[in-house]
Formats: sequence, structure tokens, C-alpha cells
Amino acid sequence: MSGRRLSVRVGGHVVKYLDFGGEGTPLVALHGTFGRGSIFAQLAEDLGPRVRVIAPDQRGHGLSDHTGSYTREDFIEDAVRFVEHLGRAPVVVLGHSLGGITAYQLAARRPDLVEALIVEDVGPVMRRPEIAEPVLDVRGWPMRAPTRDRLARAIERAGVADSSYFMRSAVAEPEAAEGHWRMLFDWDEMMAVQESGLGDWWADWLASDCPALVLRGGEEFSPARRAGSGDDRAPAGQSAR
Repeated sequence: MSGRRLSVRVGGHVVKYLDFGGEGTPLVALHGTFGRGSIFAQLAEDLGPRVRVIAPDQRGHGLSDHTGSYTREDFIEDAVRFVEHLGRAPVVVLGHSLGGITAYQLAARRPDLVEALIVEDVGPVMRRPEIAEPVLDVRGWPMRAPTRDRLARAIERAGVADSSYFMRSAVAEPEAAEGHWRMLFDWDEMMAVQESGLGDWWADWLASDCPALVLRGGEEFSPARRAGSGDDRAPAGQSAR
């Protein structure tokens, strides 16, 4: 399921997003670090037509603009403006990994925009010493290669056993003189994105009172998988885990 590729100007930059259509309940899906909106295509197919999945490429990711700043406030403000642009508030917000932090912070700070939360693979604490390695060091990782397979293998040599999560953001560039496959994101910018998630976010985690579902996945790579809090409290007054 491909969805319609649309765009909106959010502040001073352009955000691209996929609207998978339908007349069902709107669900805004926020990907994590290194991700893009298209990773929710299967979810949209599984939930349609009961749910209308709308998935933006967050700043610095996918086809959206790269910006000079990647703070928590940047991502929250982007989410505020994006939901306001849709004109369907309040909406259900799903956030995966770093997108989950943005989701529960959005609900805490703008409860009028969020009807319910789904938070996947992240908790309220992302820092040392609680989390041994809260940031994956990707500085200097390969940006381009002549083929998709060689780019995938180069990323694995840089430091991960399976590059498939990252390769969802790899695209062909047949016009390039050198390196015909490239990453849509910049590795150094992804360091800044990850660092924006570092902190103790308990106040935001507990601040909203909308229904919430907290999920923890299986074996697929997630940069925030190490972010378990060791605490069973979930965001929102009415919640499930």
C-alpha cells in the first residue's frame, strides 16, 4: 500500500508525508530515528479502511527537508503544526522509538490535539546511567555505494549485524557520477536527532490523561530498544500495556 505523497510547510521547512486514505479514524504515525513515513505502509494496509494512517517524514528524514536544528522542541512543534494542518484534531498518535517520545510529549503539552496514544519501543528515561548505550554512534558511517547490496554491507561493517532497518531509507540515484545508492538521512544529523531524545521525560510521560497503549516489539532493530524504564507506569490516566 503506497499512499498519496503530500507536503506541507511547517515553520521554515517542508515536511513530506504519506496519506494512506480512507474515511476511518485518523492515526498520525511518527517514525523513529533513521526511519521514514513509508515504514507504516503495512500497518495502513492491515488497519484500512477502519483507520486512516497519515505518516510524515520527520525533519531530516525521508524526503522532508534537512534543518539546522534537531531539538525536542523542534520535533514537538513540528508535530503540533502537522496535526493542526490536518484539521482533524484530536487524532490518535502512534510513535515508534524516538517518535514515541514526541508522541507522549505532544499529548502532554497539547492534549487538545491527541485523542489517544500508542507508544512503541520507548519509555520515559533515555540517558546514562539508566541506559548503558542510549545513542548509537553512527559518525562517519557510509552514505553512498555503487549498489544497494554494497551499501547495506558497508553499513553492517560499520557496526550493526543487520542493516535492513537503515536500508528502508536508501534510494537509487542513477544520475550520480559516483555512488548510485545513497541514504536519505545524514549520519551526523542522526547523532543530533538521537541526542535530542536524551533525558528524563517522566513529567511528560505522566502528564496526559488520554487513553494510551504501550507496546514493546520483538527482535527488529530499534535505537531506543535500550530505553526500558524498569517502571510499569504508563502514560495517561487510562492506559494499557
